[in-house]
Amino acid sequence: MTLLQEFKQFLLRGNVIDLAVGVVIGSAFGTIVTALVSDILTPFIAAIVKVPDFGSLIFTLNGSKFLYGHFLNVLISFILIASTIFFFVIKPINILVVKKTEEKTTKKCKECCSEVAIEAKRCPYCTQKIA
Repeated sequence: MTLLQEFKQFLLRGNVIDLAVGVVIGSAFGTIVTALVSDILTPFIAAIVKVPDFGSLIFTLNGSKFLYGHFLNVLISFILIASTIFFFVIKPINILVVKKTEEKTTKKCKECCSEVAIEAKRCPYCTQKIA
């Protein structure tokens, strides 16, 4: 097998393609979340707090400037992004997963009202045929 064939085989394996698609989708999703935070949530909080940007907050100590306002901006953005992902992605997915796992795995025997496996054709308790 030539080097070019091996490289082609490597590229066409499912893992490489899946990873590439995941990176592209993740990047696009990151852009959406960043836009939501910077264009909607941050101005909303700024309207409540009446301070749109903390970037100008600094203090000086022995001639060194500490830009703690910029740190506050980044920290607030991180908290907003994390909470946005949690409430708009993680929670809905968890709800869907729980609903999917709650699918029926048992049924009731009409004769003795016992819980019986959904695949059962006869009740293990009263031996009645189950429809």
